[in-house]
Amino acid sequence: MALPKSHIIAIFSLRGISLVFLVLSFVILINNGNTYYEAGEKYYFDVLGTYSYMFGAIIVGIGYTVLQTIVFVIFQIIMKSDKYIVFEFYGDKAISYILLSAAAAGIGASRELKARLIVMNNDVDSYNSFKNYLSKGFAAANLLLPAFVCTAILSILSSHALSKKIYSM
Repeated sequence: MALPKSHIIAIFSLRGISLVFLVLSFVILINNGNTYYEAGEKYYFDVLGTYSYMFGAIIVGIGYTVLQTIVFVIFQIIMKSDKYIVFEFYGDKAISYILLSAAAAGIGASRELKARLIVMNNDVDSYNSFKNYLSKGFAAANLLLPAFVCTAILSILSSHALSKKIYSM
């Protein structure tokens, strides 16, 4: 059972858009390394546990999106088979929830810390660098939201494809 051409285009488009937002979020988070200095030490994105979780979710999201695109091309387009559909169904659901939880954690932590930001030792440079550090983390977390939306739509499409396969048996 082959998918209509419009579904194939939609799936590729959504996976591509999701991948772009994940890569942008990854780049921002990785470049959040040298922005926070305190007492002469550099603090990287992994100082905050939520940013580490975001990083892990981004890596898993990028890996899954690339893997799923390759599997989709091999099974659906080349082999005209839908043997991957259960993996796609569960994978899209799991990845969409992981991306949403990472975005929520990153946004929540960034906003909470920014609201409680106090100047220690009246050091304006430290205050500005920590504010910049939190702003980049907030931006990376916000880029996870459109990636989640694309993956959630793909989850709906995979649910629809699975139900069509079950009822066509």
